[in-house]
Amino acid sequence: MINKLDNSNVEVAGQIFAIFQSSYKVEAQLIDVLDFPPLSRSAKNIESSKSLFYGFSENKCLAAIIEISINGKLLEIDSLTVDPKYFRKGIAGKLISFILGAFEFSEATVETAVVNEPAINLYKKHGFVEFKRWTPSHGIKKLAMSVKNAL
Repeated sequence: MINKLDNSNVEVAGQIFAIFQSSYKVEAQLIDVLDFPPLSRSAKNIESSKSLFYGFSENKCLAAIIEISINGKLLEIDSLTVDPKYFRKGIAGKLISFILGAFEFSEATVETAVVNEPAINLYKKHGFVEFKRWTPSHGIKKLAMSVKNAL
């Protein structure tokens, strides 16, 4: 079941933070970095964020979260995290499909590490194609992907 999450609620922000932490620790290992910027995000930051958060729950337990921003007709996927206990169940794909179907947009974009092949392959399954590569100041090589939507 997918629902909008009220990240301004302290308890909900704490649940989002916990899943971000457990998921991003696995991603940091996958891409082989010690200093992974998403791990430094605080529950307070999540609580005050203007992004939209949607959660996938299984048996009333929050299993995964997608965070998006909408600027005009541009939809940005800011984060997509799955609690490691729920890996490999197709939940991330369900969240992507939900978001792409729930909003009107002309283009959706996402960024990930160049070496994060599972994420890249997942987005490719949903029609995303790479359009840019760069290395930000933190040194983790990234790529951006997008999918166009005929409105």
